[in-house]
This record gives sequence, structure tokens and C-alpha cells, in this order.
Amino acid sequence: MKLIEAALSFFSKMLFSFRSLLFIKRRIIIPRTHRVSPLLSLNPSHFSFNQSCPLIWFTGFLYIIRYPFVSKANPHNYFQHISRDCLCKIIQKDQWDDPQIVRLFDSSLAPIWVSRVLIQFKQDPRLALKFFKWAKTRTGFCHTTESYCILVHILFYARMYLDTNNTLKELILSVRSRKLPGFDAFDALWSTRNVCVFASGVFDALFSNLVDLGMLEEANDCFSRMKRFRVLPKGRSCNALLHRLSKSGKGNLSIKFFRDMVGAGIAPSVFTFNIMIDYMCKEGDMDTARSFFHNMKQRGLMPDIVTYNTLIDGYGKIGLLDESLCIFEEMKNAGCKPDVITYNALINCFCKFERMHRAFEFFREMRNNELKPNVVTYSTLIDAFCKEGMIQQAIKFFVDMRRVGLKPNEFTFTSLIDAKCKIGNLDEALKLANEMLQEADTELNIVTCTSILDGLCEAGKMKKAEELFREMLKAGITPNQQVYTALIHGYVKAKNLETAMELYKEMKGKNIKADLPLYGTIIWGLCIESKFEDSKLLLSEMKENGLTANTVVCTMLMDAYFKAGEPSEALSLLDEMLDSRIEVTVVTFCVLIDGLCKSGLVREAIDYFGRMPDFGLRPNVAVYTALIDGLCKKNCIERARNLFDEMLKRDMIPDTTAYTALIDGYLKHENFKEALNLKNRMTEVGVDLDLNAYTSLVWGLSRCGQLQEARVLFHEMIGRGILPDEILCISLLKKHYERGNMDEAIELQNEMMGRGLLSGSKNYALPIVQT
Repeated sequence: MKLIEAALSFFSKMLFSFRSLLFIKRRIIIPRTHRVSPLLSLNPSHFSFNQSCPLIWFTGFLYIIRYPFVSKANPHNYFQHISRDCLCKIIQKDQWDDPQIVRLFDSSLAPIWVSRVLIQFKQDPRLALKFFKWAKTRTGFCHTTESYCILVHILFYARMYLDTNNTLKELILSVRSRKLPGFDAFDALWSTRNVCVFASGVFDALFSNLVDLGMLEEANDCFSRMKRFRVLPKGRSCNALLHRLSKSGKGNLSIKFFRDMVGAGIAPSVFTFNIMIDYMCKEGDMDTARSFFHNMKQRGLMPDIVTYNTLIDGYGKIGLLDESLCIFEEMKNAGCKPDVITYNALINCFCKFERMHRAFEFFREMRNNELKPNVVTYSTLIDAFCKEGMIQQAIKFFVDMRRVGLKPNEFTFTSLIDAKCKIGNLDEALKLANEMLQEADTELNIVTCTSILDGLCEAGKMKKAEELFREMLKAGITPNQQVYTALIHGYVKAKNLETAMELYKEMKGKNIKADLPLYGTIIWGLCIESKFEDSKLLLSEMKENGLTANTVVCTMLMDAYFKAGEPSEALSLLDEMLDSRIEVTVVTFCVLIDGLCKSGLVREAIDYFGRMPDFGLRPNVAVYTALIDGLCKKNCIERARNLFDEMLKRDMIPDTTAYTALIDGYLKHENFKEALNLKNRMTEVGVDLDLNAYTSLVWGLSRCGQLQEARVLFHEMIGRGILPDEILCISLLKKHYERGNMDEAIELQNEMMGRGLLSGSKNYALPIVQT
């Protein structure tokens, strides 16, 4: 097929050369004010073979086949007798039904006569254009590339640039869609260049229109031919191509074109260098960007504010903040005053790399320099505060931007909504979402919906999550991988694996690929329900999709095996991880030791604890706590206390769980003094007691007969807003009744009922108390 197309193109070019040869002896009344292209010359002495194909006679034969001589009138004799004035009158008065012009188009050689008529009207470009447009409307008639190019030259010479560009665009698109014979537009334009006084600007117009139409490779090829014929495009046109190449991601082609244009003698401007520097910065190639920066200065070009801003942003985005500051200082030393965009780039980069203090200094500096922060400035800082968990500071800036008359945009609201969802404040998040829809003049978007969905699923509010999902679909929002991940995670967490798997199948049906965290979530859910064969099938599917189980997935799977009561599977998985050289982390050991302890395999847990240094790992608080809890449950209190003291010697601060595990162990052995000592130590070092800690103390002390201490701690926990569950309340009351402390029991029971801690709906064999 390609061979046939090449042959057709070759024959068409030969045809173009031969067409003028067929009629070189025909005469037409043409003013001799300008030279005419040899291809269109009516004088045999002007005809040249320089632009002709050696096989023009064969080409002529092909042309005759294409346009057989079957006309209603003899065009040769007819055209000799029609005058320019007659044609002019017909065109001016729109007498398109005139027999003279109708007979002209009855000829199969009409395209050639059209070209000759256009040349007659080169002194009257508007008539030429009018005739050209009318000719297009004739049924069965098609302009040739030659006639387009003749008109282009006429219009350009007359400075009718808008019509020139429109005609060129029409020509280019017709050639591209193969409505015209496969003759190259540049060749035709070059061959007809002497229709009017030669002007190289017409070739620049062709080049520019190719760029405007997005035909970048064709424009690059056109430039190469222009360079060969020494009709170079303007620097502005070259910049347009460079800009389009850089935006389209054709980096190698843009660098090559830059070198070609400089090599051809076209002087690059500041704008040219800015295009190249911007592209290199976006690619992260700061060495080449810096090279362009030095090159422009060597050429005597002064970098402008765009140059400096681009470099500041480029260095900042890859974390080279010191380099950004150097460019910033150089900018000021060069007398180039920083603008809002400069400071926005600096604030964004320093926020991105967690240097909020410095970013805030730039914010103050720009205000001191009488530059007004815009929506981008505030939104950047609000997003950074949200990511740092500084929600109150983010809200403060949100209020401030409204106070100064700035309207928060979609990005501003989404940052706050996401932060509110992450801390579980869903009511505030939904309120902000409603504000966004009303104030930001925007509709629901995928990013905001994903944040809210994730928050609802994390909070276990799956019905509301389903409602939001349906609203998204109604609004025409196509769910992406993040949306499905949030929903599937929520259903797995809610132990609704069936719905989770249905969503997963729906997601696959839409050709949305799962990532490692999503696979890990589903595998974890399958294991929790003891569907280990299904989880292994999913692991195989994951590998088929080019994903290898990593530390996170394997650790999650190990945790699921332990929780499903399959410690042997968990240990086998550990061996597979080691064989596959998957990294084993402290988190992995924490899951391993905690799972072994909860499975009653404390001895094995101690063994793996001792092997951690072999992997270059040191136990953290969570690992110590898991083993301490396991030892206490196995009544190995002394060994647990030794581990606790070891933590302290290593300057590690035990958390509430570690203290609670040891307290619970001591109380089970009725060593309430050590338990209270640990409780006091918690208070001294600032470790807060939680519900589990208070429950262990109150329950343990009451079992040890220390009812007064138990009541004190019971009231302390209520005073701190930590409400005991009903089981603890009943247990405490029973111990009072068992020991005969009736008055205290009645008082305590009345108090519990008054606080709503006892429901009274269950029979716990307590005496009926009259109040």
C-alpha cells in the first residue's frame, strides 16, 4: 500500500510539471508587469526543465488518462476569444450562468484554465478570490494544488493576510485528507513563486499554518526545506513550533529544532530560551535548563521574570531548594523585581518539602513588598497546613482569604475536606462540600468525592458512602481506581466481603487495574473469612498483572493468617518472604510476634524477638509491648518486667498499651501494689490512661479486694470523660455486694443508673434498690 501511495505521489509531481508543457503555445492576455513562473509561462523561451521531472511525457500521459479530452466545446479555441474584461464583468456581476463561463467549466481541462484566470486577476486579488470561491461550488470541480498556491501568492502580495492564511489552511487540510492529488504544498508554492513579485514571507505563512494546525512533524520537515532554499521563517514562527513541540512532550524534536534554527542563522530571543528552559524544568533536567540559561546570557540576552520564575520553580520541585534561593537572589541582584508568581513558586516548593516556617517567611515578605497574595498563595498554604495536621491554622487562612475578598477555589475546598475526613470530622467535611458547590461555582469532582468516600468508609458509614457513590454516577463522574479502593476497603472493613468482591469484578469489567494496596485489602478480607484458596488465586492474578507482593502486602497477609487462627500459614509466608528476598521490617516482626503471642506460641515469639538483630533491626515499642502482653498472659510476669525495664534502659518510652499489659499481669497475680506503682509512674511521665487501662485497674483492684481504690479510679475515669462499659459497672457492684458493703453498693448503683451506665434491661442478679 505504501509503495502504491509513493508511486501515485511521484506520478502526480510529474503531472504537475507536464501540465504547463501541454499549453505553452497557447496565448492569453496577461499584463507583463511581473515575471510568471516557468511552469505557467506562455512563452516557450521561458520554459525550463529545472523544476520538471525527467519523465514529464509519461506524466502527461497519466494526466490525459485522468482528464480525458471529452469536452462539450473546444477549450483552446474558446479561451482565445474570451477577454479579461468579459471575465471581469461576469465575476463582478455574479453572472455565473453566462454561457461563456459555463462552457469553460464543461471542459475537462477546467482546472488549468482556472489557474490561468487567477493569473489574469493577480492585479485584482478580490476578484481572483471571488472567482476561486465560486469555482469550488461547481459540481464535479476540484481545485488543484497549483491553483491554491497561485491564489496564495496573489493574496499575500496584496497583503490580504487573513485570506492568505485561510486559503493555506484549506490547502493543507485538503492535501492531508487526500482531496487533492498527492502533490506537496511546499513544492507547489515554490514552483509558483514568481506569479507575483517573489516574497519569502509566503513560506513563513505556510510554516506557521502547519504549526497552528498541530502538524508539527510536517512543520519541521517544511523548515528543513525552507532552510535548503534559503527562505527562512521568522523567529516568532519558530518559537510557536518550539512551544507546541515542548507542550506535546516531543522533547528530542524540540531540542533538535532549536539547534537547527540557530544553525540556520535565526537568532533565538528571550522567549525562545524561556520555552526551552521551561520544558527542561518540567522534565526535571535542570543541568540542561541551566545550560540554556548560561547560553542566553552569553548571547547578550537579559533573562526576564519568566526565566527566573521558571528556574526557581524547576529547582524547587525536585527539592533543590538552595538552588532556588540562589536564582531568587540573582534575580533581585539583576534588578528583576519578584512578582506574585515568584513567591507562589517559593512557597509551594518549601511547603512541599516540609519547610513550612520558611514558606511562611516568604508569605510575610511578599506582603511587606506590597504584593497581594492570590488564591493560589492561600490555597498552597492551606493545603500544606492540612497535610501537616494543622487544621486550625488552615481554617484561619481560609477565613483570612475570604476576608480580603478572595474566593476559595475547588482546590482550596478539597484540601480542607480531605483533612476533615482524615480526622473523622465528616459533618464538617460535608458542610464544606456544600459550601464548595454553592460558592466556588463548581460541580462534584472526582477528587473531592474520593476524599469524602474514603472518610465515610473509614468511619464505617457504608450506607452514606453508597448514597454518595450513586450521586457521583448521576452527576456523570466516572469512578476511578481510588474510588473503588475506598469502597472495597470499607466493605472489607465492615465484613461485607460479598459486596466488596462484586465491586472488584465491576472494576475489572471497566478495565480499571488494581494496585498493590487494593490487592492487599481484598486478600486480607479473604483471609479473615478463612478463604485462603481464594486469596492464593488473587495473589496469582496479581503476579500475572506484573505486580509482585511487597512487604506491606505480605505483612498484611501474615496478620490475616494469624487472626484467622492459621499461625503455620503465617510462618510459611515468612519463609517465602525470606526466599523471595522481600524486605522484612520492624512492622513485619511486630505482626509476627503479636500473632504468635495471641496464638499461645510465646516461646516461638521470644525466639523471633531474639533474631531481630540478625536482620539489622531493633525492636520498637510496639514489638516490646506485644511480647510483654504475651508473657503476662502466660504468667511470665518477671520476664515481662525485665523486658519493660529493658525498654526504659534503651531510652524508649512505653506507651499506654505496654503499661496496661504489665498492670493487668500484676493484678492477675494479686500484686496490686506494683500495679498501682505502674499507674503512678504513668501519671508522672505523662502517659494518659485510656479505657483499657482504667478497666484493668478497676476490675483487677476489685478482684483483689481493694474496693476503695477501685471506686476512686472508677470516679477518676468518669471525671476524665472516659465512660466504663456496663460489664465493668456490674462487676464492680457484684464485688461490693459479695463483700457485704451494701451501703456503698446501693450508693454506687444509684449513681450508675443516674449516669445511664446501667440499662436495667438485663438481669445481673443484683438486688432491687429502692431510690
